[in-house]
Amino acid sequence: MTIIPARVGLQQRVLPEYRAPFLDMLGSSCLQGLSVFTGLPRDEEAIKTFTSLSFADCQQGQNIHLSRGKTYFCFQRGIIQWLERWQPSVLIVEANPRYLSTPIAVQWMRHRNQPVIGWGLGAPPAGKAESFLRKQFLCSLDALIAYSRAGAEQYIAAGFDPKKVFVASNAVAPKPTPPAPFRPSQYQDGKASLLFVGRLQERKKVDILLQACAALPSENQPHLVIIGDGPDRMRLEETAHQLYPTAQFLGAKHGKELERYFKRADLFVLPGTGGLAVQQAMTFALPVIVGEADGTQSELVRPENGWILPSSDIDTLSRTLADAIQDLKRLRQMGLASYRIVSEEVNLQSMVETFAKAIKSVL
Repeated sequence: MTIIPARVGLQQRVLPEYRAPFLDMLGSSCLQGLSVFTGLPRDEEAIKTFTSLSFADCQQGQNIHLSRGKTYFCFQRGIIQWLERWQPSVLIVEANPRYLSTPIAVQWMRHRNQPVIGWGLGAPPAGKAESFLRKQFLCSLDALIAYSRAGAEQYIAAGFDPKKVFVASNAVAPKPTPPAPFRPSQYQDGKASLLFVGRLQERKKVDILLQACAALPSENQPHLVIIGDGPDRMRLEETAHQLYPTAQFLGAKHGKELERYFKRADLFVLPGTGGLAVQQAMTFALPVIVGEADGTQSELVRPENGWILPSSDIDTLSRTLADAIQDLKRLRQMGLASYRIVSEEVNLQSMVETFAKAIKSVL
């Protein structure tokens, strides 16, 4: 078990449900405890959050969002009161200069000679003013934890000391304990089985998936199973009725019921953004096709186990699907590579170990 000899405070703007297993695992590793400070999302974000943890303290502040869209700012009321109560020996904050209360928290720690670690996606290209503000903010931190190697390289390119940058690949599931499931050497009914799992909303681009399947020659068109619910479901079902009537919309599934579909599938496809189910699919030894999104997918999806789509147009996805399903033997080997990656590299245990290294480096 990973041991962290510190009293840790962790700030996040919001805490989505999928983060709970990681934070509980991190909290159980902190000898002097972990406390998490967070707030509520904007209404339009539709993020499912949580307010309690089994192995960590959790305190909710008040998020005050300024402006709209991707360029909003956020001030978290109550963060200093939380720090006064918890008295962390190490503070981990989101490495986002748009969170206006975070520099105040960093200054509070500085007055007590306590270290602060940033945790974030990276530092993508930005305008002069934003780049200046970001550099100032990053310089106030003692170390950085990036979600991916690409993010770490961006922090280094922004001027941060490479020796103080750590990569904790974004994980949502623990190491798989069952062995990789057995899959036959032939497609059932002679057709590949494709699986999508996720919230049905426009940014997932399920409509592109339907159109890409329909664009394949009829003899190569796969079985398509779509699991999930959401605001775009009715529109997508109407699209499927017109273009790909064999597509199955099964609604939301969870636990053992969902596992059945992972075990039956030959290939997992997520053409849009997000996609917590990608790692889950890989624990069932599935090769994957994913959209490029924010760059963290490169830690999970590589030529050995799948495809990252360079663009989300119908032709690109259709060609990728045709390439994927034409060689079943290769597809099975890629599925085993997926299983190896989540067993050995990208999982919650590895993520906690990296956080422990970063924390120990600043103590």
